[in-house]
Amino acid sequence: MQIPSISIVVPTRNSEKTLERCLKSIAEQHYPKKKIELIIVDAYSSDKTIEIAEHFNGRIIRNNRITGEAGKALGVDAAHGELILFVDSDNVLTSQNWISKMVQPLADNNEIVASEPIYTRYSAKDPIIIRYCSLLGSDDPLSVYLGFYGRYSHLKGRWTDIPLKIASKKSYYEITLNSGLVPTMGANGFLIRASALRKTNYKPFLFDLDIIYDLIDLGYNKFARVKTDIFHLYAFTFTQYVKKTYRRIRDYYKYHRLGLRRYPWTKFSKVNLLKFLFNVLIIVPLFREAIKAYKRKPDVAWFLHWFACFITMLVYALKEISTGLYLLRNSSTVELQL
Repeated sequence: MQIPSISIVVPTRNSEKTLERCLKSIAEQHYPKKKIELIIVDAYSSDKTIEIAEHFNGRIIRNNRITGEAGKALGVDAAHGELILFVDSDNVLTSQNWISKMVQPLADNNEIVASEPIYTRYSAKDPIIIRYCSLLGSDDPLSVYLGFYGRYSHLKGRWTDIPLKIASKKSYYEITLNSGLVPTMGANGFLIRASALRKTNYKPFLFDLDIIYDLIDLGYNKFARVKTDIFHLYAFTFTQYVKKTYRRIRDYYKYHRLGLRRYPWTKFSKVNLLKFLFNVLIIVPLFREAIKAYKRKPDVAWFLHWFACFITMLVYALKEISTGLYLLRNSSTVELQL
């Protein structure tokens, strides 16, 4: 079997806290070094990010658009590999044969277009908010309630609620997606065939789920969920968690309003959304869930469950209100012009 070349794209912006662990885990891979191209796309970091990156012999390019999504698109344009691996600066590969594991499904089956780990690595030594996200299987509890989460959740005891065609192989699951709801995927260790990716609408912003949706429309509907994990050092403090939650939701509304988002989020279950809102407001159901989850996987991090759900609900609610006001102002302007 010919070993494919891989371009690893790492978007950065003030990533000094996690970048060294990330790049070190890449450098330690037992994959032919001549087959790996490391591309670090930096959005004008003001900390030691560039200094750290320069120690790992990667190609550093500048991201004038600042966002991670823009950085990924620039990385694709700069890549020469047959495969492209997206590793966020807060990811750490969990074994020295991690890349080999991710490549295996694509080597086995030419119809499989991309692969991604099915687990988030849990460590009792991590800060409590990171442990919570790892146990939940997502940094967004709403996605777990709506059923389209894509990593194994100890809260649910599975990795998705979406009915899929799944074939279990030795080291991975082969899944077939359709144009309805799909599990959240496309980030934090996502490996894809470069030729297929370049057929999608990945520029100027590469939005993870939108790319998956584009691939399905193009006829690439077979993916692999590899039976391995990846560290996602999402947030070290509560303040950082709140800021990242706000930024993620803010950016979604911004780009959706600009017509740059394509994934049909409105297909989710409205009943599940109402259940989520009810449980957050009542509080008690979420604490019951946390207790059940604690019995399944003991960790006091579960008792952040209500806090994480409340913050998510609050930010979404504020953005819904501000978006409504924005549309109202714009429609009033149009009426006055008419």
